[in-house]
Parts: sequence; structure tokens; C-alpha cells
Amino acid sequence: MFRSLLIQTFVFLLIFNAVSMLRETDMLSASADVTPAPQTLKTLKNNVITLHAEGKKTIVYFFAPWCQVCNFSIDNLQSFYLENPEINVVAVALDFVDEEEVMKFTNNHQLTFPVALGNEQVKADFKVLGYPSYYVLDGQNTVIARSLGYTTEIGLYLRSL
Repeated sequence: MFRSLLIQTFVFLLIFNAVSMLRETDMLSASADVTPAPQTLKTLKNNVITLHAEGKKTIVYFFAPWCQVCNFSIDNLQSFYLENPEINVVAVALDFVDEEEVMKFTNNHQLTFPVALGNEQVKADFKVLGYPSYYVLDGQNTVIARSLGYTTEIGLYLRSL
């Protein structure tokens, strides 16, 4: 019984990881030669930010306010942000109806990191194909990790090492 459960768990994890890797193949590559072009965006607080690493690791998290997986995973990102001040975190809203929809989402989750209003150009440049998507950039703005879909706080930490 225990052996069967162990084998089933292993097969599930193997299939889950294979599907995850397959879904991520069309994202920007996590390699030394991929540096996304800096994008200048307006935040919900009417500040202007540039999506680049600014000399330290940065997580750029793409979400849509209507995305249910985003609703579940964004709290993990908020916890990660509070516990890892040495890493920049920026969320970018895409495919939203209006600014009020994004504001409602961020207020519901009590987000304290910058939230920018994205556009189709940012979506195309970062090859965002689904939500949530995120990239980890090193201090030189090179993609060192990427993911699509739900992630845990531990997953964020491990990818940002």
C-alpha cells in the first residue's frame, strides 16, 4: 500500500514538472544571453518605474485581476517580499478593464510592493502567455529563473537563489 502510494506520488510529480516545463518553453529563456528591454510603466500610486533589476535581484510578477490562480498565489509573493528585503519585487497588471479593477485586487490582498499598470508591449516583450507569470532577474537584468502558474513562497525563494 505505502509503496503504491509512493510510486503514484512520484509519477504525479514527474508529470506535473514535465507539464510545467513544457508550458514555460515559450517564455523568455533563463540563460545568460536573455536581457529584457527596460520598460517604463506607471504604478497605482502614479509613480513611474522601470522594469529592470537596478543592481539587485528582482522578481517581476505578471498577473491579471480576474485570474483565480493569481488570487491564490499573490499572497505568497507578498509574504516573500516582506521576508526578503534584499530582493526587489514588482507586480505588473495586464489584461485589466480599468485601473479601479487593479486597485481593488491590490487592496484585497494588502500588497505593499509596487504594482505597475502594464500594456500589450510589455506583455509581448516578456512573452507573457498566461497568468501568473514571473521572472527573476539578476542584478544585471538577466533572466535567471521563470515560472508560469501557481508558486509557493518556498518556490519563489528557491528560484531567487
